[in-house]
Amino acid sequence: MVPGLLALTGVSGFLVLTGGLSPALPPGPDPAPTSSSNVDASYVPWLRKATDACAVVTPALLAAQIDQLSGWVDDSASLSEQGIARFTVARWRTWGRDDDANGHSSPHDPADAIMALGRQDCSLAKKVTDLRTRGTVSGNLADLTLAAYAVGTDTVARTGRVPGAAREFLDQVKARLPQYEALVRRNPDQAGGQNAAAILTPPVGTLTVTSPFGSREHPLTGVTKLHTGVDFGAPQGVRVSAARAGRVEFAGPTTAYGNRVVIDHGTIGGKRLETTYSHLSALQVTAGQTVAAGSPVGLVGSTGLSTGPHLHFEVLLDAQYTDPMPWLSTTR
Repeated sequence: MVPGLLALTGVSGFLVLTGGLSPALPPGPDPAPTSSSNVDASYVPWLRKATDACAVVTPALLAAQIDQLSGWVDDSASLSEQGIARFTVARWRTWGRDDDANGHSSPHDPADAIMALGRQDCSLAKKVTDLRTRGTVSGNLADLTLAAYAVGTDTVARTGRVPGAAREFLDQVKARLPQYEALVRRNPDQAGGQNAAAILTPPVGTLTVTSPFGSREHPLTGVTKLHTGVDFGAPQGVRVSAARAGRVEFAGPTTAYGNRVVIDHGTIGGKRLETTYSHLSALQVTAGQTVAAGSPVGLVGSTGLSTGPHLHFEVLLDAQYTDPMPWLSTTR
């Protein structure tokens, strides 16, 4: 039986998305207070990406499951259950990958953990869907998927429905679901309904993340603030390419970003999409020029406020910075 069956007291709530679970819970005590303070809205794109190939498991359901397992806090005292998704070593070997391309695959990396749990859940969803198609089991597919996570697919198949042993786990996840549905609604799909992972091609050949998107202390100024993009480590002079077709809005030197290129890609789902490329050693485009996806815009460098050669890459949607990683396809 998966450790997730043990209810976590004093922790709860987190992200949200589309529900689709079975009927309302029977009358009982109010759900425990939520742990929404532990949740960063920048995780929502990862939740979407983790479930985009699986109609049964929604981003909100995945978030509620993680909340039930850990309250989104990586503080497990058990060496056998690690990270916010409480992966065992054996399960991580099966499902874990370096999804955020930071150079290592770890259950303690939230993005890697979200994606791994999504892969596991979507695999379970396929299995219970096949069982229901054959008439072996009956019931709501999301409920059956959570039950398979909690007690195993074989137990669900033998029971023919959600087993009683999985009911507590299922009820606790469902109690957390509404908040995450609300959170996902407050953070609409960046791609206007499209899969963000397929929209941009990598700007450099190898995506080695040396500094991710999010709050950090600047290595030169010492000021802690939002790191508005992702830093990709690369040797001096490596080619930097346009991530999508568009029009060059700016190409020139700046104080902090060094040589910088800004490309306007038009609107995506009614919102204006822009990408930026900074600290370049050389510029290979000019303002007003039209570029195709994959065409050269400059060379990796260390101009401006930089500690070494790298590409600082940003994605802006309606002038708001967003995590670039969920936008990037895995192949060029």
